[in-house]
Amino acid sequence: MRIISGYLKGRSFSVPSSFPSRPTTDFAKEGLFNVLGNQMDFEEVRVLDLFAGTGNLSFEFISRGALGVTCVDKSPKVTTWLKKNAASLGIEDKISLHTQDALAFVQRATQQFDLIIADPPYDLKIHNAIVQTIFERNLLRTDGQLIIEHGKFTVLKEETNYVNTRTFGNVNFSFFK
Repeated sequence: MRIISGYLKGRSFSVPSSFPSRPTTDFAKEGLFNVLGNQMDFEEVRVLDLFAGTGNLSFEFISRGALGVTCVDKSPKVTTWLKKNAASLGIEDKISLHTQDALAFVQRATQQFDLIIADPPYDLKIHNAIVQTIFERNLLRTDGQLIIEHGKFTVLKEETNYVNTRTFGNVNFSFFK
């Protein structure tokens, strides 16, 4: 896997073939960051990455100047690997790792974030609950944004604060403000 922009551009990090998560494709990641780049200054954001998986998106945010990223994944194997890759990239001081169920994390969280991104397994029927809980718990700062990555069969346009959905190949990102 590689970082596509920012001060870590071109750096790569490894993920074992048996890794228990599906990484966001480079095509979808590039599309997402093109959209976000027109909306925000990455150097002023604190990010929450739910279902962090490979760290692909977290590392990209840090490379583009994010103040910090909180990564949540329930798999100890995943968070151990994230910690190892963050250290190899020299960014361990910019990442806070939590080995915890993502929904449980947002149900208890008190910190607000400028951007929350969630990439649950596509077949896990948790997308709506994540959206609802984030807004019920007021976890976004003023002008903050929530992005949910999902497959084509997940429909989120009826949720509160829905803005739009952007599609990049087989990957959909629904945006909420």
